[in-house]
Amino acid sequence: MTPVHRAAGALLMVLAALLATGCGRRDTVHIAGPRVPASPNDILFRAISLVGTPYRFGGNTPEGGFDCSGLVGYVFSDVAGLALPHSADAISRVSAESVRRSHLAPGDLVFFKDGRDVSHVGIYVGEGRFVHAPSSGGTVRLDPLDGDYWKDHYFGARRLLK
Repeated sequence: MTPVHRAAGALLMVLAALLATGCGRRDTVHIAGPRVPASPNDILFRAISLVGTPYRFGGNTPEGGFDCSGLVGYVFSDVAGLALPHSADAISRVSAESVRRSHLAPGDLVFFKDGRDVSHVGIYVGEGRFVHAPSSGGTVRLDPLDGDYWKDHYFGARRLLK
């Protein structure tokens, strides 16, 4: 084996080791896709227009139904051209401004945790309520943040649009 081949092999092993050490980390997720001028109100109105759409695990269209991250991803893609990951936990790590609960504004994403990872996401609409796709057999609906389950599992919020 030539010195060049040995060096290339060593470099590949170092790169593989570096990649492997990052597999379990909760790194920030960067949003991909073009940004289209959109306001938080545009997000709000689109999200509210989907109330009543059936829940479907893995769903991400009005025709096929939504799960929580599918709903959020669909609304932000449709209105603002943002491509979000399809998991509540990954969306919670998107590179965006964190917002304290006392400073929530319409269009902010709200996150809920049940265990180690963020397990649910919705879109804040104002007056203490949010739009989300809550569970199997249900539909997209509005719920209060201070509802029995939601107040105990609230984790935080992010603002994708200014």
